[in-house]
Amino acid sequence: MTDGRSDIDALIDLMARLPGLGPRSARRAVLQLIKKRGPMMRPLAEAMTRVAETARECLACGNIGSGDLCPICLDDKRAKGQICVVEDVADLWAMERGRAFAGRYHVLGGTLSALDDVGPEDLHIPKLLTRVGAEGVREVILALNATVEGQTTAHYIAEALEGTGVEVTSLAQGVPIGGELDYLDDGTISAALRARKAL
Repeated sequence: MTDGRSDIDALIDLMARLPGLGPRSARRAVLQLIKKRGPMMRPLAEAMTRVAETARECLACGNIGSGDLCPICLDDKRAKGQICVVEDVADLWAMERGRAFAGRYHVLGGTLSALDDVGPEDLHIPKLLTRVGAEGVREVILALNATVEGQTTAHYIAEALEGTGVEVTSLAQGVPIGGELDYLDDGTISAALRARKAL
């Protein structure tokens, strides 16, 4: 017979593995859940069980949903002529938070990396190229991170779509709204300078 401490420790260890939570934050979160087990812990456990059973990757775009197609791909109001390409689902969700894009998405599942031996076939790049042709896409927006791997992947996709008549664009990069130059890194300042426009 145990005193329950080992179960709590196991829960803390599992929570500590989540992004953004270390052992300290995990202990605080678990303690809060235990104190409010009626209104918080039980509904959370039930929701996690449901998601574990129903969550799946969208067959069209790679987003996470509860059916073969995600709500975005099922939405007839979304513009079918535009596809926004992102590295992973977290990036897609970030784009959706801003509510600035009304088209469809394509999740690559990572970026090209010679060091990690990740090539186009390891990502959803061939699927993207197929979608562009099959869905009559007019514009592909590359919303990839401003890393070496992200930019390498963007160039690869742009070259693969060359000659197809599809417009390939990328997000502007540079100084964020409200940003002060003194607090920005050199790469951001350089990108902002290169992306300058006339006033």
